[in-house]
Order: sequence, then C-alpha cells, then structure tokens
Amino acid sequence: MKKIMPVLMFPLLFFVIISCSKSDDEAIVDCFGDSILTELKHSADGTNSKIINYSIQYSGSNTVSSVKWTFGDGKTETINTSTGAISHTYSTAGTFEVKADVTLKKDGGSCTVSPKKSVTVN
Repeated sequence: MKKIMPVLMFPLLFFVIISCSKSDDEAIVDCFGDSILTELKHSADGTNSKIINYSIQYSGSNTVSSVKWTFGDGKTETINTSTGAISHTYSTAGTFEVKADVTLKKDGGSCTVSPKKSVTVN
C-alpha cells in the first residue's frame, strides 16, 4: 500500500495544478457579464446615407482599451478609444452584419466581447 500511495499522489497533484482556479472561473463570468453591458450603436450621417457612424456604449466598471470593427463589407478597422467611435462609408446600399470586438482592461488582464448588429444602408 505504501508503494501505491506515491503513484496515486502524482496524478492528483497534476490534476490540481492544471485545473481552473477560482479566479479563472470568475474571469469567465465577468467576461459574460460585460457582454450584457456592451452595446453597439449606429446612426446614418445626415448628408450621406452611405456613411454610418458607429460607437460602443459600455456601462460596466472596466475600461475599453480598443475596438476592432468588422463592417460586413470586407473591411475592418481597429481603434484605441474608450467609445470606439468611428465612421464608415459603404460603397453600396444593402444590409450588413457589423461586429465590434471590444477589448476591456480588467485587473491586470483583459476580456473581449463581440456585440453584433444588422445595419441597413440606403
């Protein structure tokens, strides 16, 4: 029995080392919570309906560090502002799936949430 105990202790120790800690679980929950608190906003420009103004509304306690925009027409752009505000000009009318990968700074780490929205351009 004394010889089996060290053999069983090694796998147990290995499992404990590689398993998720409580802080990892909390980070996943916080990231999910932040996705609920992040909204993609848009409005058409008053003079040209193919220009759409985008921004992020985040009501959580972390800091927006960057936003990578995917406009649905094959173009992307990354900006480093807290509101993620940007204007994009579409070459044609249509409905586009727009996504914003919002990176939030958290206690020494970061989290990315990705709100999406269908936008119709006239």
